[in-house]
Amino acid sequence: MSGPVVVGVDGSESSRNAVRVAAGEAALRGVGLRLVHAFGWPSSHVPPRRAPWNPANAGVRDLVDDTLGEAQAAAHAVAPQVEIAREVVLGEPVTVLELESRTASLAVVGSRGLSRFGALLLGSTASHLAAHGRCPVLVVGGRPDPSGPVLLAVDGSPRSAAAVEFAFAHASLHGSGLLALHVWNTRTERVYESPGDPPFVTYDEGRLRDEEERVLAEALGGLRERYPDVEVTGRLVRGRIRHTLIEASAEAALVVIGARGHGGFGGLLLGSVSQAVLHHARSPVAVVRLDEE
Repeated sequence: MSGPVVVGVDGSESSRNAVRVAAGEAALRGVGLRLVHAFGWPSSHVPPRRAPWNPANAGVRDLVDDTLGEAQAAAHAVAPQVEIAREVVLGEPVTVLELESRTASLAVVGSRGLSRFGALLLGSTASHLAAHGRCPVLVVGGRPDPSGPVLLAVDGSPRSAAAVEFAFAHASLHGSGLLALHVWNTRTERVYESPGDPPFVTYDEGRLRDEEERVLAEALGGLRERYPDVEVTGRLVRGRIRHTLIEASAEAALVVIGARGHGGFGGLLLGSVSQAVLHHARSPVAVVRLDEE
């Protein structure tokens, strides 16, 4: 998709970091940058006999203009050649950014926003957008100025193909290496064709490792040829999936994961591994869903 990079702006420090990252991504992709401030006034805080949206009241217009102005200045300092658009939209941030993601090439948000729930590890907007966004979603958190390779979590599922493609393209744009990490254990979900392999059988460890090596190789298959400039390291690790990915994120510039969730219930649109990495990774995280529509 050739749409703009969209970034949510709310004036928080996390948002300012997201703006700087988004500006750099827009410059590398050769697209515009769209700064979006969603203004939602909870009904419980609307003054009596006053419309819920009147930017002239209580200096709201000045506050929003200042917030967007600061964001635009920060973005321009990072990428002066990028065309920047500013937008104020009436609505809840989760809804506004989900709609914006439908025409974006990348959506960027900070891991924490301005909220009375300051102790949460992951803001509700970031969590919702990662699950429901219609384009890749980059959640900016973790340690300051992360460096290292792009860390790709390989699970071998058809639904993760978009995440693999994104990781290669991102590494190519940034001139960085790619570490493709496939974590396995004797409880790894894998479908075998032999009727002698029911779920309760203890698998031969050597055979299982050979199978997981094949899964890793096939996931990277043709993309090595399409991105010859990307130095790829494949790593097979036996261990706990969530713990291993989170620990590996300490040496990564970005973690790329697939959603691997299930439809029907909103909270299940993001798989449990993806949720854990989003909450605890020590670097920014990109969540890439397979667009099935």
